[in-house]
Amino acid sequence: MKLPLTPPRPSNRVYPPGVPGLLGLTSTITAVVVVCGLYFGREVLIPITLAVLLSFLLAPLVSVLRRLRFGQLPSIFVAVLVALVSLLAVGTLIAAQIAQLASSLPQYQAAIELKIETVQEKTIGRADALLTRAASTLARVTPDHAPNPPHEAGRTQKPSAAAPLPVEVHEPMPSPLQLAQKVFSPVVGPIETTFIVLVVTIFILLQREDLRDRLIRLFGARDLHRTTTAINDAATRLSRYFVAQLGINVGAGSLIAVGLAIIGVPGALLFGVLTALLRFVPYIGTWIAAALAAILAAAIQPQWSMAVATIVLFVVVDVVAGQVVEPLLYGHSSGLSPLAVVVAAIFWSWLWGPVGLVLSTPLTLCLVTLGRYAERLRFLTVLLGDQPALTPAQNFYQRLLADDPHEAIVQAERLLKEMPLVQYYDDVAREGLRLARNDALRGVFAPDQLSRMNETLLDIVENLEGAENPLAPPPLAPSSPLHGSADGSKASAGEDPEADSDTPMQLLPGMRVVCVAGRGAFDEVATAIAVQLLCRRGLPVFAAHYAQFRKGSIDSASIENAPILCVVTLDASEAPPYLRNLVRRIRERAPSAALVVGVGGLSERDDETTSLSGTINANGFGELVDQCVHAATNAAPLPPRLVENTG
Repeated sequence: MKLPLTPPRPSNRVYPPGVPGLLGLTSTITAVVVVCGLYFGREVLIPITLAVLLSFLLAPLVSVLRRLRFGQLPSIFVAVLVALVSLLAVGTLIAAQIAQLASSLPQYQAAIELKIETVQEKTIGRADALLTRAASTLARVTPDHAPNPPHEAGRTQKPSAAAPLPVEVHEPMPSPLQLAQKVFSPVVGPIETTFIVLVVTIFILLQREDLRDRLIRLFGARDLHRTTTAINDAATRLSRYFVAQLGINVGAGSLIAVGLAIIGVPGALLFGVLTALLRFVPYIGTWIAAALAAILAAAIQPQWSMAVATIVLFVVVDVVAGQVVEPLLYGHSSGLSPLAVVVAAIFWSWLWGPVGLVLSTPLTLCLVTLGRYAERLRFLTVLLGDQPALTPAQNFYQRLLADDPHEAIVQAERLLKEMPLVQYYDDVAREGLRLARNDALRGVFAPDQLSRMNETLLDIVENLEGAENPLAPPPLAPSSPLHGSADGSKASAGEDPEADSDTPMQLLPGMRVVCVAGRGAFDEVATAIAVQLLCRRGLPVFAAHYAQFRKGSIDSASIENAPILCVVTLDASEAPPYLRNLVRRIRERAPSAALVVGVGGLSERDDETTSLSGTINANGFGELVDQCVHAATNAAPLPPRLVENTG
């Protein structure tokens, strides 16, 4: 009787992502509106932003004063007064230094002109001479122009135009009101901004608790514990960072000012203040101030020694502040990636000018910190933060998809400096293989791509064969009586032979391990990893394919003499029917052998597989190796709960 053929199973397809709909359009429009609002509302937003950042700086001082039994209002006014005095002192210092530098420039006029002439002679002069020689060469090889025709006889020339009469414009004397407006108009803007900043800061500090409650209501009143923890953590982090950064910047600026004064650069205090302000922009802020100081030092001295000394001073101060002081105070990083700092500096400078350049890093840091707790702003943390965007396992799988085994090997070598090989295989390779296996089950890989990925993975495993593993336990000694008690008896079940002696554990006579790969897409790679780890522990290992253990083709001779059998598959957690049948066939052929099933870990509900006598569940490569080593040196298997990853 002919049975009807089953219809062909349609192949799985990976469809491209859908076109962004209304949500994507709304997000784009919102971003454009926000940027336009930041640009056109900068006259109002800049003082408010400065007030918010100033409140973060003054909050610790207000808290200290309140702990000293000052009232809330006196504490706030004292803190704001300190800030006002500091701002006035800095502004007065900058104005005085600029006036002094402008008045002293005529003294260096001759040196500046000589240095400009030297630079022009070395650069523009050489280029001009080269162009002149090229023009003369072209003139020699090109024909002369025809001579101009002579003036016709008898024709009179026009008389030249008369010389223009000089005209002088005399402005009337300005009135006292016009004179006062001309004098005070440049400072009205900064004074107005300072007043707005101080007033807004006072109200922010007065209503800190009320603003906190409003933020909690805004970001999530349903989960008060999580929202309160997030807001307190963000406020504490930002306050500590700004205070520490301000202290470091003031210290660096003071050292720069003292150093430049010793070197002899005019306006040393001005460049010290500029350094303190521009250091709020990491990576590039210090070098903007250094470039300005070096240009001035090179211009006022005929030699270059002052400019070189200035650059050396900035290098030394920046290295000490960035590599020694900052890590001690708040870690090695500000929480922003270097590219994010540069992009933020460009963006905020375009929006708000020089003020935006100084505020770029604090503002971006506030957004990144807020993105850690606000779900809708999480993308800012991913784009601008310094944390890896992908986990090591995801990165491993992504490099595999990109057909870049070299980068995967480089990542492995970098991680192996921090973890043993077995932990790398468990935490990185196994999780990456699980991601690949899930995609393979969905049918997203073509057969040739799947074969190429397996070959690449086997090459990576082979490349890690010689990786140093100083944290790994010593290999097992060859066959000899097991150490333990004085009469040479074997250790009891569940006891660790390494606990009582430093002598290397020794194999029982005739021990060998047979590793059988499952039929999953990447089970052969997992088997190769298990074989490598077992060989590093000194166990004789033989690998076998799933096809050798199919029904009707199982070779009993290859496993009946093997005391330890391992079924290595990533499908163990699902316990598919083929795996149950494979374990049953192996157990029927080798009933007395120790059977370890890993590395995915059998499900606790899979009673049919785990109930087979002598079947050991291993969740991970480390546990599989531990179980095999224990079975090779002891009569009873190691309880799974007592297993610890080797390495």
